[in-house]
Amino acid sequence: MSQSQAALDHLRVIRSLMEKAHIYRAVSAPAALLGGVLALAVSVWPVVHAAQTHGEAAFSNSTFLLLWHGILAACTVLNVMLLAREAKRRDQSLVSEGMKMALRAVSPPLIVGGVLALGLVIWLQNLTLAALIWVLCYGLALLATSGFAPKSLIRLGWAFVIAGLVLFLAWAANEEVRNLRTDLGPASLVMALTFGLLHLVYAIAVFASRPKSEEVAA
Repeated sequence: MSQSQAALDHLRVIRSLMEKAHIYRAVSAPAALLGGVLALAVSVWPVVHAAQTHGEAAFSNSTFLLLWHGILAACTVLNVMLLAREAKRRDQSLVSEGMKMALRAVSPPLIVGGVLALGLVIWLQNLTLAALIWVLCYGLALLATSGFAPKSLIRLGWAFVIAGLVLFLAWAANEEVRNLRTDLGPASLVMALTFGLLHLVYAIAVFASRPKSEEVAA
């Protein structure tokens, strides 16, 4: 294939993704709602427990890691199910060229965030920094799709990046918080404010502003 033909195919895929932006926006809202609710539910108990027991851990670092990976898995499964349903409705393949392009865009920051956070939790015992890296890399992954994703997802990406940087500065500047016997409380608070609250705000905004013509067919 010539370079000019490859470039034309690339532009065709991008144009197709941009035309489907409203579909991805509609599909992402239920997954964001589920993720937000689960994130708040998992975050509330450690924060309250840490406040009542002056920093005593509610559960171990490995449990923290497993719980959040469980939430990720649940949201991923829902997202794939919704995308598969929409692809079937349109008589298209789920693993399309557009899907491959999107995966190539989001994979680098997600892989980096996953590996760094894994090392921080397992070997360095720093849950808060791991949570902040998750937040920042997730935001960067969303921004990596700015060439074809709906504007609402790009705004969500910026919200995660800005929130992650602000929370990092607040954490880094507070020596008392950094030196707690366990940082499960601060880490859970970071996750609640970002993966919980920001996802809920995003989902509510999409559901509230989406016209019927953009709804995914049942």
